[in-house]
Amino acid sequence: MNLHALLGERARDRGPVRVGVIGAGKFASMFLTQALSTEAMHVVGVADLAPERARAALQRTGWPAERYAAASFGEAFCGGSTHVTDDADALIDAPGLEVVLEITGDPVAGVRHAVRAIDAGRHVVMVNVEADCMVGPLLAKRARAAGVVYSMAYGDQPALICELVDWARTAGFDVVAAGKGTKYLPEYHGSTPDTVWEHYGFTQEQLDRGDFNPKMFNSFLDGTKSAIEMAAVANGTGLVPQDEGLLFPPCGVDDLSTVFRPAEIGGRLTRRGTVEIASSLHRDGIDVARDLRWGVYVTFEARTDYAVQCFAEYGVRTDETGRYGSLYRPYHMIGLELGISIASVAVRGEATGCPTGFRGDVISVAKRALKAGEVLDGEGGYMVHGKLAPAETSLKLGALPMGLASGVKLRNDIPQGGVVGWDDVEVDDSVLAVQLRRELERTMRG
Repeated sequence: MNLHALLGERARDRGPVRVGVIGAGKFASMFLTQALSTEAMHVVGVADLAPERARAALQRTGWPAERYAAASFGEAFCGGSTHVTDDADALIDAPGLEVVLEITGDPVAGVRHAVRAIDAGRHVVMVNVEADCMVGPLLAKRARAAGVVYSMAYGDQPALICELVDWARTAGFDVVAAGKGTKYLPEYHGSTPDTVWEHYGFTQEQLDRGDFNPKMFNSFLDGTKSAIEMAAVANGTGLVPQDEGLLFPPCGVDDLSTVFRPAEIGGRLTRRGTVEIASSLHRDGIDVARDLRWGVYVTFEARTDYAVQCFAEYGVRTDETGRYGSLYRPYHMIGLELGISIASVAVRGEATGCPTGFRGDVISVAKRALKAGEVLDGEGGYMVHGKLAPAETSLKLGALPMGLASGVKLRNDIPQGGVVGWDDVEVDDSVLAVQLRRELERTMRG
């Protein structure tokens, strides 16, 4: 509860925490607008394949032009300004850099950047959940061996869910389920970048003034992002996905304790100690009352009758048995909260969520019938969506992880709804992300 004070002490004693940002999309923009007025943090550089996009993000988020006019990292370091580059490796190697924010959203690039940063002795805040759920346990292990911190990104839902789970367990409750809310209907699994905006209801005016990526937003809609985030939560908390994956039951905040409890006592869970998503829509498309679309939750059970009595005495909303309660946060602020992770890793040496094992995975499922010779277009695209599965199930299926389902050519036809396997695609084994993923799978099988 004294993180802000510790950050201030650190800045007075040793100067601001020196941060490098890789990727200049929406999440990065939200962080940059906060970093502008956070004196205890210095953004040494922003790296993006398109430097003009990084400069546009800085301008859009309120940065005066002179703040990002540094011609080199050395000038940025000494003068307190920010250097913009297209060279992520040069940013990672910048003198005095302490924390790398990986915000590209590209799982293959994210793995490479994380390994590079860890080997260079930098803490890594992995906003790139796609990379984290694919090989996060190995990246965390590598970071520990190097004496640095590998962390989930505070403000993004996985880290906030992990925080709620940690709260419940530390308080002595048995965690039954944890997750988030989202807008969901079964037909959304087939959504493409061509249909995404009509499902979201954004106006053209909103799209014109924002930095919206249709594939990224479609990933949220078609269920892929939910699967990715819940896999990350499972790997970070020890919760295990249900065999069916995510069921997306409609649920508002007043019914969390009733819906997210075991099926044998009237709930919707087929397993205790799991992850699940609350849909903000009923299956007929009608809005759920008091939905949790932007928020996160944990459901927990009291271990003693006295704790049940206390629930009643202090107005805890429970199921009808009085034993199951829940806590929720109605919304998350994404990149606006990312500074919490930076401060935590820099002054406490502590992650805001970190994978501790490989328990959940995201397998690639065909949105339509796919033909041999086609090249998969990845997350949020036209061809595949991601489905959550227990890691054991993914390994038994030989499933291709969603993080590698981009830019690979199909060897075989895949029916609509079929799982794409490793043997169904041509994979470049020289790619670091492929090598680490195969290593993770060998470790699990061993």
